Amino acid sequence: MAVRLCRFRHSGKVQIGIYDESFVIPMSALAAAGQEIAGSTGFPKTDCLLTYLPHGSAHAAAAKLADWAAGEGASAVSQAKLATEEVELLVPIPRPNKLFLLAGNYAKHIEEGGEMARERAETFPYVFMKPPSTTLTDPAKAIRIPSISPNHIDWELELAIVIGREAKGVSESDALDYVAGFTIVNDISNRKFKPNPQRIERPKDGFFDWLHGKWHDSFCACGPCVTSADAIADPQSLDMKLAVNDQIKQDASTAQQIFPVAAVIEFVSSFVTLEPGDILSTGTPAGVGNATGDYLKAGDFIRASIDLIGTLETPVDAE
Repeated sequence: MAVRLCRFRHSGKVQIGIYDESFVIPMSALAAAGQEIAGSTGFPKTDCLLTYLPHGSAHAAAAKLADWAAGEGASAVSQAKLATEEVELLVPIPRPNKLFLLAGNYAKHIEEGGEMARERAETFPYVFMKPPSTTLTDPAKAIRIPSISPNHIDWELELAIVIGREAKGVSESDALDYVAGFTIVNDISNRKFKPNPQRIERPKDGFFDWLHGKWHDSFCACGPCVTSADAIADPQSLDMKLAVNDQIKQDASTAQQIFPVAAVIEFVSSFVTLEPGDILSTGTPAGVGNATGDYLKAGDFIRASIDLIGTLETPVDAE
């Protein structure tokens, strides 16, 4: 069973819970109901989701409780369930030390003859950062079309890695051992941001226009939960779909990644120490609006889904 954990607010209190599309079970209530099952005397009370994921101190107990609640303990926890619409879902990792994202990590076509392997051998991942404290946006909260440059705002569905323990110089073969879990990111992008339109062009302006277009407030929707890494046997076999106003725009698989999850961790950790809670978002497949000139506007509604994780719903408002 995929163990999915969320961070949420209910009655003014921030908590961690077992996530389901229709309900949330607070971890504190689950631990109280299943003390003997999980040996959960002294079970930690914390709003840090990492505690209950692989490499966290209470992961084994949380996984055991989740299995129990889904089976023979279902009746015992039924009264603890909170309807999803009654809680305020929050970004799973609210203040990661680092929020890395990849550009151009999906092949347009899966071709025979080693094309993917050759591209990996001859290139390297393009990695950039977003300011986490101002871009990360809670599930069901709106991303905001910036008034400074409103006309070319785009969506990008991405599988995101949550790091579970410190990683530096790890090999691709060992890299998945450092993952706590996986979540969904919608890397919102301003495709034609051009600060100071009266400027004198310089050779690097194009790159910085692109980069700065990633940084607008609210431009990284994230959630609705984190699926425990040990519940996803192969992160390279997950179907992905993104719809805007119920029209499918992206329909792909993580199998199309040029640099798979483990290779991304190997690359970044070769020169940056990754810390628990760091988020690495692994790039987006074909189907973004910029390819057809179809951009987001106020009133739109985005649904971004990845197998074994869930659906991240994001309305669109004007700033």
